[in-house]
Amino acid sequence: MPRKTRMYLPGVPAHIVQRGNNREACFFCEDDYCFYKQVLAEGMKRYGVELHAYCLMTNHVHLLMTPKEEDSISRVIQHVGRQYVQYINKTYRRSGTLWEGRHKSSIIDAENYLLSSYRYIEINPVAASMVEKPEEYPWSSYHYNAIGKPDLLVTPHLVYRCIAGGVDKRLSVYCELFRYSLPDHELNEIRSCLTANQVLGSGCFRGQVEGMLGRKLGHLKRGRPASR
Repeated sequence: MPRKTRMYLPGVPAHIVQRGNNREACFFCEDDYCFYKQVLAEGMKRYGVELHAYCLMTNHVHLLMTPKEEDSISRVIQHVGRQYVQYINKTYRRSGTLWEGRHKSSIIDAENYLLSSYRYIEINPVAASMVEKPEEYPWSSYHYNAIGKPDLLVTPHLVYRCIAGGVDKRLSVYCELFRYSLPDHELNEIRSCLTANQVLGSGCFRGQVEGMLGRKLGHLKRGRPASR
């Protein structure tokens, strides 16, 4: 069976998830996270991708990215995967695959779902009961988006910048978003669209994407959404 074509569009954000093989760990110590961030920065600069939110979990990663070219994100993921696997195999004297097949992805309707995707990504360590508050987890963009700590990986999206005028007010408004849980229907939509590599957005947005791609998109299968 042929692989499904990855859907990316220049200027349109996408939520990317890549998991460790068999849900096993892909980060083992602080140096591993730092090296991953280093090669991610290199790949984004080389291939033209902006990163708006991220979370490096023990056995998977979440990235919210906007590409400049149709193949920019795929090239970044390939670059990071190749460099990081070589580093892990050499460091820990192991061989074989590290990642679980191909990464999952979902194009995001920025007007309606971008901030929900920010929150979904940055609240992951809390949802996984690793920490009680998102600021307690060191390997996410929450420290930039909510606290204002410098992070050279992150480029704020226009939707994020428009939530309030002025940096201090923006940080305050963004923090306030985390006082409330995402509605169950939004959680289910995000998870289902990622699992099926589908568009996360309104019917109108979906139609626009189909027009830009020049083809019809499949529909989500009914059933229980996958876990985060």
